[in-house]
Amino acid sequence: MQTVTALDRSGPRPVQVIAVSGGKGGVGKTNVAVNLAVAMARRGRKVMLLDADLGLANVDVLLGLKPPRDIRHVIDGACTLDDILIEGPAGVRIVPAASGVHRLTRMNERELAGLIYGFSQVRFPLDTLLVDTAAGIGPHVLSFCRAAQHVMVVVCDEPTALADAYALIKVLGRDYGVGRCRVVVNMAASEAQARAVFARLLSVVTRFLDVTLDYAGMVPFDEQLRKAVQARSAVVEAYPRARASEAFRRLAATVDGWPLLEQASGHVQFFLERLVGADALALAG
Repeated sequence: MQTVTALDRSGPRPVQVIAVSGGKGGVGKTNVAVNLAVAMARRGRKVMLLDADLGLANVDVLLGLKPPRDIRHVIDGACTLDDILIEGPAGVRIVPAASGVHRLTRMNERELAGLIYGFSQVRFPLDTLLVDTAAGIGPHVLSFCRAAQHVMVVVCDEPTALADAYALIKVLGRDYGVGRCRVVVNMAASEAQARAVFARLLSVVTRFLDVTLDYAGMVPFDEQLRKAVQARSAVVEAYPRARASEAFRRLAATVDGWPLLEQASGHVQFFLERLVGADALALAG
């Protein structure tokens, strides 16, 4: 197994690393990740968005971008990670994954270690790294969530969405020591409904798991968000006065207030080291 040399933590600036995940597809996880990234960038943050759905990439599709190169070119040694970065709305830097490339979901230990280690060479001075994971509880999803400072779980008011979110939270808490998750209720009819959805999830988690859940916020069902998706644009850019856009700005303000942990995990290098740690890499083999 390839080992990654411990990185010097005396110099790098602290970086807030947030994994945006969901128990199932269809809850709007990528939409939340994209619009949160843009909203945070509008607040002055230096944001990088990693499309970590390694086989079914759609961040670039959602934004109407056509990256000439992607993660597979880094894995093949054709270029560096810095070479594939593309600039999105508000200056967000996007790390594009590849769509329909099955082998990216089966990267071996050496490939995953080399890819993630490449982040230490990126010149963009980021202070916020958002990781848009795949849905479900696959090994790569769990590894990215485990390595992040904060895990944001996106849910909606559907029984399967709540059941699968619970499964994700359970595995993260039981097997990976993730003691806190932050929940965003998407496509809600109202604030009251969103809090009711969160309360249902919280009651089950509190009863059966040793995990703390925090209510991070809600995004309302908004026809203008659907129009933005069809136009391949972030709703916060296409319709800044939409209800969904206002919700994303509130969410960005909330996230901006989350603590930057006063320890090694405050550096992106530590995130990388955890991601390529022995037990995480064992899952990728």
